[in-house]
Amino acid sequence: MLLNSATDSSDGSSCVLVFDEENYWLRATWKGFVDQGEATQGADHYLASMHTISCPYLLNDNSQLVGPWFDSIEWLQRIWAPQATRLGLRYVAHVTHRMRSELAVLDKHHPFQDQFEVQLFESVKAAEDWLRACQKR
Repeated sequence: MLLNSATDSSDGSSCVLVFDEENYWLRATWKGFVDQGEATQGADHYLASMHTISCPYLLNDNSQLVGPWFDSIEWLQRIWAPQATRLGLRYVAHVTHRMRSELAVLDKHHPFQDQFEVQLFESVKAAEDWLRACQKR
């Protein structure tokens, strides 16, 4: 079920948020070059959706992003994550577009460890498999 779709007409970047009813998780798919404003807007759409569909599982797919990952760890940790946790988020499968550089901070510092569990993946299939395993806990 489509919850939100935002596309930047100037460059074609987008964020699509769906509730995958078959697997019972939210899936955010990011494409193109996403700037700070678009990223924040996409994250806010997720929070708005969680008010109507409370789901503890999120598959955040960045595999189709182009360019650097926006610098938002601090904002995500201080502002977004506490709200997402209050709304029921417990597990985030994050599919990266670049495992080695920008996202290494997530793997090393675990900024969300007191809020929800985050795992990094290089493929959507691996992320889906992990979320399925989380559902069996």
